[in-house]
This record gives sequence, structure tokens and C-alpha cells, in this order.
Amino acid sequence: MAFTAQDVKTLREMTGCGMMDCKKALTETDGDQEKAIEYLREKGLSKAAKKAGRIAAEGMVGSFVYGDTGVVVEVNSETDFVAKNADFQKFVEDIAKTIANNAPADVEELKTLTIDGGSQTVGDALTEKIATIGENMNIRRFETYKGINQSYVHAGGRIGVLVNFEVSDASKAETPEFVEMAKNVAMQIAAAAPEYLTEETVPTEVVEKEAEILKQQALNEGKPEAIVDKMVAGRIKKYYKEVCLVDQAYVKDPDMSVQKYVDGVANTLGTEIKIAKFARFEKGEGMEKKQDNFAEEVASMMK
Repeated sequence: MAFTAQDVKTLREMTGCGMMDCKKALTETDGDQEKAIEYLREKGLSKAAKKAGRIAAEGMVGSFVYGDTGVVVEVNSETDFVAKNADFQKFVEDIAKTIANNAPADVEELKTLTIDGGSQTVGDALTEKIATIGENMNIRRFETYKGINQSYVHAGGRIGVLVNFEVSDASKAETPEFVEMAKNVAMQIAAAAPEYLTEETVPTEVVEKEAEILKQQALNEGKPEAIVDKMVAGRIKKYYKEVCLVDQAYVKDPDMSVQKYVDGVANTLGTEIKIAKFARFEKGEGMEKKQDNFAEEVASMMK
């Protein structure tokens, strides 16, 4: 019995399997959907669909620089054990290369692209990994920058950083002094977790809300209303030093700010250096984590 592209699409939706696997299943079963599902189950592929419903909040963040393109990407799995697997780590880098070479707009577009060094789409390769490894996995997010970039990965992929620089004399970006500075800034971002680049990039509504909280704190402390506004202004300055990268105390020398450190290197090299933007991904941040109930787990194993 012949089958159509729609039959392949339907089977993919029902099983979560890759397009080529679905085509092969329909070919082997003469286009019979039910038998094709059984075929995929027998091959251990259709279980990928069930696994896709499980929480994937572990995994790793990869950060890479390919020429003038920098990429930071988060790929999640259910357990940290899988994230330490060399095959999984290579998969993350293959995804990063695909992003660098094709500049997709978002994760959905990324999944339609042919994965670097392979013949499958990223989406199909992901589904195959889910079935092969036995865990749900998810490409959560990515960021990419063009120009002069520095990458940094901390703790085996728990945190990934990508920072982009503007340098008036681009040749100076290849000097040991610049490379060391760029790495130090990337490590600063990983360690101090700034939320914004400069004071100007903090949204007005965020500053207003913070000021409101600080004002109420001062009033609750019994401070006279006449001096509260001055106190709030001072505390907002302190807030900027906590959340803005260039205003933060430089981790390796807290007596100077990150901006002062960068400016010092720029003066040494005789060029202008500006931190243009950065991305800091921490795996699983803001995601629900799986809560294991040991008693239930033991009970389920005894059934």
C-alpha cells in the first residue's frame, strides 16, 4: 500500500520519531499506520514521544567561537549523567556549528536545518538522541554574535558565557593582553552574574520598582522622609554596582571596576575597547526541576 507525505507527517506527530525513520517504517509495513507504530516501538524509537513529556532541566551550556561568529547554546537533558556523555557533548557542539553557519532566527527554525556534519535535520537528530540515550532532551535557547568574541564555559557546562567587544584597532584583539582581558571579563560574567551591561541598559520600570522598594525599606527603618530620597539615590548607585557589568567590582582586583580594568588594558594597547554585549546562560535556570519521591520510586519498582 502506498503512502503520502501526509502519512509520514501523521506518523511523526503520533510517535515523535524522525522523518526518515517514519518513512522507513511505512515502507516496511506497506503504509499501514498501526503496523508502522509497532515497527517503531520494536526498534525502540517511538518511546521518544513519551520521553518528550518528562522534565529536562539538566544538560549543558556550550559556548564556542568560530572565526567572527560566537555562539552560546543550552541543551537540556533529564540527568547530569547524560550531560557528561561525550556523544551528548559533541551533539551540543554540532548544534552550535549549525547555528554559526546558518544564523537561524530561533530554535524552531534551527530544528529545520541540516545538522553540521550530518544528513538529518537538527530536529530529527534530537528525536533520535532521545530514543538512543533514553532521556528527554530539549534545545532551550541560543545567542549568537558577530565580530570579536570571547567564550567561557564553567564547571563542565553549568554556566556558559559569550561576550562581544568593539575594538577600534581590530589587530589589537589578537594580542596576548587583549585575549587575557577578554577571558577575565568572560569569567567575571560567569562569577558575578551581571544582569545588564551599563546603567543605561537597565529598564526604567526596573529602576523605578527598585527605588520604590528601597524607599519603603528606608521608611520602615524609621529614617526621616526629608532624607529618604537622598538615601534611595545612594542605594540605587549601589544597586547598579551589583547588576551592571561595567560598574561591578572586578573580581581579581575589587579596588577597581570592570570598566576601569578594561580601560587600563585599552590604554596599554593604544586602542579603544568597548564591551558591546554579553550573554550568560546557566543550565536549567528558571526551569522546574524534577522532584524525586524515593518511596514512590521504590514502590513503582516493586510492581
